[in-house]
Amino acid sequence: MKANVGGIDKILRIAAGLGLIGLAVAGVGTPWTWAGVIPLATGVVGFCPFYPLLGLNTCPMRKTA
Repeated sequence: MKANVGGIDKILRIAAGLGLIGLAVAGVGTPWTWAGVIPLATGVVGFCPFYPLLGLNTCPMRKTA
């Protein structure tokens, strides 16, 4: 698994995941708010399994010496 989720993308995924999980724990949202685990996990791990299927990569290119 090569990282394909960049910095800002990671922050947004983690924030959205925590927000959805917070709503689920508080009982405010529907059971679908537990789906916040998915963006949280992909943000923490740095890999989104759907990005290769869509041809996306938000991780910056590293320069080789």
